Amino acid sequence: MTTFNQLKLNDPVLQAISNMGFEEATPIQEKTIPVAIDGKDLIGQAQTGTGKTAAFGIPMIEKFELYEKQIQGIVITPTRELAVQVAEELNKIGQFKGIRALPIYGGQDINRQIKALKKKPHIIVGTPGRLIDHIKRKTIRLNEIKMAILDEADEMLNMGFIEDIEAILKEVPEERQTLLFSATMPKQIQNLAQQFMRNPEIIKNKSKEITVPNIEQNYIEVQEKQKFDALCRLLDIQSPDLAIVFGRTKRRVDELSEALNKRGYSAEGIHGDLNQAKRNSVLAQFKGGSIEVLVATDVAARGLDISGVTHVYNFDIPQDPESYVHRIGRTGRVGKAGIAITFVTSREMGHLRIIENTTKRKVVRKPLPTITEAIKGQQLVTIDRLQRVIAEEDIMQYKGLAEDLLEKTDSVTLLSAALKMLTREPNTTPVKLTEEVSFRGKKEKNYQSKRNYRDNRDSGKQRRSYRDGRNKSNQGTSQKGKMS
Repeated sequence: MTTFNQLKLNDPVLQAISNMGFEEATPIQEKTIPVAIDGKDLIGQAQTGTGKTAAFGIPMIEKFELYEKQIQGIVITPTRELAVQVAEELNKIGQFKGIRALPIYGGQDINRQIKALKKKPHIIVGTPGRLIDHIKRKTIRLNEIKMAILDEADEMLNMGFIEDIEAILKEVPEERQTLLFSATMPKQIQNLAQQFMRNPEIIKNKSKEITVPNIEQNYIEVQEKQKFDALCRLLDIQSPDLAIVFGRTKRRVDELSEALNKRGYSAEGIHGDLNQAKRNSVLAQFKGGSIEVLVATDVAARGLDISGVTHVYNFDIPQDPESYVHRIGRTGRVGKAGIAITFVTSREMGHLRIIENTTKRKVVRKPLPTITEAIKGQQLVTIDRLQRVIAEEDIMQYKGLAEDLLEKTDSVTLLSAALKMLTREPNTTPVKLTEEVSFRGKKEKNYQSKRNYRDNRDSGKQRRSYRDGRNKSNQGTSQKGKMS
C-alpha cells in the first residue's frame, strides 16, 4: 500500500490529510492522484466508500492557487447530500492551503448562495439543476475553470441529468482537465466521455475492492408480514450503535420510522420529499448519536458518509447489485467491520442470487430471530451497562443504600430485580405497514435494464415502470419463440 508521503504532495496538503487521520492511500487514490496531478483526463470506475472524493480532491487542492480569486474547479454531483459531503471533505483537504469549496444545490435559498458566491470560493460543488440556474443568472461564471469533475456519473444519467451536464460542460473552457467517476459505464456515459474528454486514462477498482470485504453479509428468508418483527428482534439482539434501514419507497420509509418509534426505538427517516433543513437536522442527530436508527431510501442516502455505522438492514431487497453494494457500503468503512442483513421473501431468492453472482460474494443465510433471542439480547445489553457503570462511574454514594437493601433481601434476588427493571422487554405494539411489491428473482435475468427506472425509485411510478419493463421482456421472449 502506498502512503501519501510517497505521492510527493505539498506540505499543506499532507498536513491536512494527516489531520484527517489518513496515512495510506486507497487503491483508487493510489492510481488516480498521480495521473490527475499530471494534468491528464481520466475515467475512474469506483463505488462510493472507496475514497474517490479524496482521489479527485487532493489533485484539485494541490494544483489550485490561493491568490486566484475565481472559481478554478467544479464538481457536479447527483444529489444535494453528496454535494454537501464532497464540499466538506474538500474544505478539510484545503484547510491549510486556504482553498475553499462551496456546495450549491436545490432546496437552499438561492439568494443565500449568491451571497456566498461573492466571497469567491475556489471550488463549486453542485447539483446540475441548481448549477444551471446560477449559470443563467450569471451568478456563476465558469470561464476560468481548470478542472471539472463528474461524480457518480451513472447515477446522474439515471436521474435524467445528462442534458444538464452537457450544458454545464459547454460553459467550461475546452482546455480544462476533466475527471469522470462512475460505478458503471453504460453507453451514454461512454458517449459523454468521448464528447467532452481528451484521451482519458481509464482506472478501475477491482471487484473485490468494490464489494467491501470488511462487511459480514447475511440474509434472512422471511414473509413480508414477518419483516417488521424480525427487524425489531434483530435490533434487540444486536443493539447496534448506529444502524441504517433501507426501504424501497418514501411511503415505506415514513411507515417504518413511525412504526419503530411506536416500538420504542429512536428512529427518523430521510427521503426525497423532506426539505433541506429537515434532512440536515435528521443527519446531525444521527451523527451525534441521539437517533439510533436512520431509515432511508436509496436516493436520499446517496453519498452519505457517516462514521460509526455498525449495521445496515435491507428491509426491502435492493433492485440491482449496484444499489446493494452502495447500501452495504454505508458500514464497514475506513477498514472497520460492519454487518449487513437483507430480508428476502421466497419470491426474491432468484434476485438475491443475481446480486451474489455480480458481487462475487456469498451472502450467508441466517435463521429468523426469535422472541427468546431478543429478550436474551436485551439482558446482555443490561449486564454490559451495569459492568460499564461499575468500571467507569463513581458509585460510592450508592453503597450505603445497597448495604441497607442487602439486610432485607438476599443479593441474588436484589440483582435479579435490578436486571428486570433495567432490561427493555421486547415491545409488541401492533403496527401496520403497506405491503410492497416483491421482485420476482427468476424473471429478472437482465437486471441492468431496471437501472433506467432508478430515477423513479422514490415514487409510486417505480412499480409501474418495472412491470412495463418486465412485460416488454416477456413479449420479446414470445416473439423469439414464434421466430424459432
